[in-house]
Amino acid sequence: MKSKTERPFGGQIRKRPLDPLLGEEPATGNQSLTLAQIQLPASQPRRYFDENALSELVSSVKQHGILQPLLVRPLKGKKYELVAGERRYRAAKEVGLTEVPVVIRELDNNEALQLSLIENLQREDLNPVEETEGILQLLSLRLSHPVSEIVSLLYRLNNEQTGKVNHNVVVNEEMTQIQEIFESLGRMQWQSFVKHRLPLLKLPHEIFEALQTGKIAYTKALSIAKIKNESERKALLDEAIALDLSLNQIKEKIQLLNAQSQSKFEQEQQLSNRLTQLTRKLKKARIGANPQKRQQLEDLLGQIEALLESEQEANN
Repeated sequence: MKSKTERPFGGQIRKRPLDPLLGEEPATGNQSLTLAQIQLPASQPRRYFDENALSELVSSVKQHGILQPLLVRPLKGKKYELVAGERRYRAAKEVGLTEVPVVIRELDNNEALQLSLIENLQREDLNPVEETEGILQLLSLRLSHPVSEIVSLLYRLNNEQTGKVNHNVVVNEEMTQIQEIFESLGRMQWQSFVKHRLPLLKLPHEIFEALQTGKIAYTKALSIAKIKNESERKALLDEAIALDLSLNQIKEKIQLLNAQSQSKFEQEQQLSNRLTQLTRKLKKARIGANPQKRQQLEDLLGQIEALLESEQEANN
């Protein structure tokens, strides 16, 4: 019979690939440790904590205490490392608790990180960037490949599925492992991950960071990312965050920017066409034979050159 304290770490894991990590019973359950005995791991999958959500948890802990035990593993010197439950740990410190309930499990570094990743991936408030990075880290650990190779492997597998490359026996074996892991997580199919999540890794830095820290919704971020002009993109991102613009409002502003860009392009194209036509006329006119007209032309060309040089300096 499984204990209630295990559900946060295994309740949503349905298939076998991750079951060996979860076990049937914790090594030691129904215990309490002082916060001073618990230390955070050097590698923590979760880098961003929503302040509002954490504040709500703090209020709950003040009223009810820590209802769900933290998962820890023993270290030397009666110390323990936190494996899962960092939000509860932070809330307990904020409230001023001295002890917290824990489940103690003997885990090596690899197992501890995998369980930490799994718990993080089961959060309801998980944003797309955290989800993408967490799944890639988990695949990296399970397949023993660097994250960069996992990304390449997923694209190769997707190309096989769409018939763009020939099938490979080794790749097919890894595909079986990948399918099992995605089924275990129960979040999405691996093909959907390749199509909708891996492209996030190619987003402009400021868009990626805003998504990562939960400052903007996924659909809004993708729309803003389509703006090629960096300054315009950053300006709209800042405005969308500051004013909490809706997706429709963002799309309207993008349409306006595109219209302005198109108008600017057309104006520049018209000017370029005029210069081309003037050059052709100049060759036919033979103005050089008239000293006065030649001087006027040189003066005009000098003004054009000065204008272009000043514009170039302003842009540099």
